[in-house]
Amino acid sequence: MSDRDALFPIGELARRTGLPVRTIRFWSDAGVVPPTDRSPTGYRLYDTEAVARLDLVRTLRELGLDLPTVRKVLLRQATVADVAAAHVRALDAEIRTLRLRRAVLRSVAHRRSSTEEMRIMHEMAKLSAAERQQLIDDFVDATFAGIPDDAPGARIAHGMRSLPAELPDDPSPEQVDAWVELAELVGDRGFQERVREMAVTGAAGAESEFTPDPARVSALAAQALADGVAPDSARGRELLGQVVDPALAADDRVRLADSMDTFTDRRVERYWQLLGVLNGWPAREPQVPAWEWFIAALRASA
Repeated sequence: MSDRDALFPIGELARRTGLPVRTIRFWSDAGVVPPTDRSPTGYRLYDTEAVARLDLVRTLRELGLDLPTVRKVLLRQATVADVAAAHVRALDAEIRTLRLRRAVLRSVAHRRSSTEEMRIMHEMAKLSAAERQQLIDDFVDATFAGIPDDAPGARIAHGMRSLPAELPDDPSPEQVDAWVELAELVGDRGFQERVREMAVTGAAGAESEFTPDPARVSALAAQALADGVAPDSARGRELLGQVVDPALAADDRVRLADSMDTFTDRRVERYWQLLGVLNGWPAREPQVPAWEWFIAALRASA
């Protein structure tokens, strides 16, 4: 009898493959590598083909395939290529999940968050892309409801929806924090009402005839802040006169301040900053503090 025709007991098969007897027995009971025959006393016997099958099973198992899938491959109910492609997709999803968990834990450690904060962060961060986008879309839809698409400022609605399709595969703690903070922000009633006020006022298109050049205001007010100039000081009034006509009446100054105040809010600016973190946009210096200085200077001079 040639070696090809020989039958081996399970112990000899274990020696030839280097696999533990218990593993071969388990795979055999699962129908992955059934015995070729039985001895008169009932012991399992295997042929040389079993050696090759066991090598394949070991390879597939080391790649992470479960036994039912391995059995389908061996029975030719699925090709190795198809199984590999499906497994790659599953591994990619698992890797994304693990990276996200790592980012959440890293952020928790950095923030020294409580157990409850960690739970909230994890729940928010693991939302699907569609669920994240829906949360933002619901906020924008409610904020801009009834405002025509061609109304002044309505295009802002499109920008406010600009979440990335996916969080990065390896999100930074800053990106996890940004998403959680953004979700909390759009769920805040006061924030919703504030953005709605901006949207409605902007859609009306009413702009003061005394509105100065925004670039000049930003630059001058930012410098005033940097120099520590108080809005109600003599120097503050002097600087204000460089962008606002000194002859402008007190009532007109108050109306201009009220108009500017409608569109000046640190939380709204924070919304755009958070979108920037998530989308990888270049960071920009905050503009709201400069406009707050300008508004305060206007009121102080009225």
